[in-house]
Amino acid sequence: MKSAKLINGKIEIINLDKPILDKKGAIIKVLGCGLCGSDLVKIKHATKENEKNIVLGHEVVGIIDEIDSVSDFKKGDIVALGHHYPCFNCEYCKNKSYSMCRTFKNSNIFPSGFSEFIKVDENHLKYTVYKMNNELKNDEKAFLEPLSCCIRAVRRAGFDFDNDNSNFSALTIGLGSIGLLMLKALKAFKVNAFGFDISSNRMEKAIKAGFSFDKNKKYDTIFLTAGNSKAIETALKYVIDGGKIIVFSSVEDDLKGFSNNEIYYRELSIISSYSPSPYDIELSAKFLNEKIVNVENLSSHYTLDNLAKAVDDSFNNKIFKAYIEV
Repeated sequence: MKSAKLINGKIEIINLDKPILDKKGAIIKVLGCGLCGSDLVKIKHATKENEKNIVLGHEVVGIIDEIDSVSDFKKGDIVALGHHYPCFNCEYCKNKSYSMCRTFKNSNIFPSGFSEFIKVDENHLKYTVYKMNNELKNDEKAFLEPLSCCIRAVRRAGFDFDNDNSNFSALTIGLGSIGLLMLKALKAFKVNAFGFDISSNRMEKAIKAGFSFDKNKKYDTIFLTAGNSKAIETALKYVIDGGKIIVFSSVEDDLKGFSNNEIYYRELSIISSYSPSPYDIELSAKFLNEKIVNVENLSSHYTLDNLAKAVDDSFNNKIFKAYIEV
C-alpha cells in the first residue's frame, strides 16, 4: 500500500505492507486526511535524527475494512477519528490534563494518516472513533479531530456548552483554518465571537462566515491561534483587565513572550490548550453530525501522490486548508 514518509526532509510516497490486525481493533481504509498545521511544523523542524519517528497525518476519515472488537462498529462503517487517548488513571488524567498523560502521548494510529490503510486499537475505537453523518462530505468529516482541539480550548477558557455564555466576548487572533474553526466552536458555545488577522483575505473570509472585528472593543477572552509572537502584543492590547489569553499555537521566536509585569498588575490569566480529551472528540462529533458547526467548502483537495505540493501550497499560503484524498 502507499504511505507518506518524511525522508531527508522531503515527503516521499513509499510502499508498505498493509497493517495486520493482530489484536483487538480495526483496519481502516483511509478515504482522506486533512493536513494539520502541526504536520507543517513537524516537516519544517525535522532533522535526520528525528524524522524517522515523525508520523504525518491524523485528521482521518475512512471506512472500516477489518474489525475485531467488542464495540458496536462493524465492517463498512464510515468513521472519523482522533489519534491519541489517555489512560484515565494517572495523576495527569485525575487532574483532567489528559493530553499530558504518557499513554496519550505514546498512543497513535499506524503507520500514518497519509496511508491507504491504518490500524487502530481497541482504545481508539472506544475513545476516539465516531461514525459520521453520511450527509457530510468526506472533507467535512475529517474536521472531527481539529474541531475537537478547538472545543478543548474553549472549555479550558471556562465555557461550558450547557451554560448561557452570551454575556461573554472572545477574540480569536489568527484566522487560518484553525482560527476560523475556533470562531465556529465559540459560536456553538454561544460566546460572542470576533476574529482578527493581518491578512485582508482571511478577514474577508471570516466576515463572510459572520465574524467581525471591533478595534474599539476589549474582549473577555483572547484565543491566540497565530504562530507569531507579534500576536501576543495584539492580545495584550485587546484583552480586558482580569481577562484570559488562551495560547493555542507555537511560535518561532519563543523568547519574545508575555510581559511578567503586565500579567501581574492586570491580573491576566494565561492558559494553554494543546490537544483534546475524549469528551471533546465526542462533542466534536455531535457538532459536525448535527451540523451545529458548518465546515463546508474550507478545504482544497489533493491526491496522496501530490501531498508534497499540498505542503508547499500550505507553506506559501496559496490555500486555506488541504485535504488529501487517498
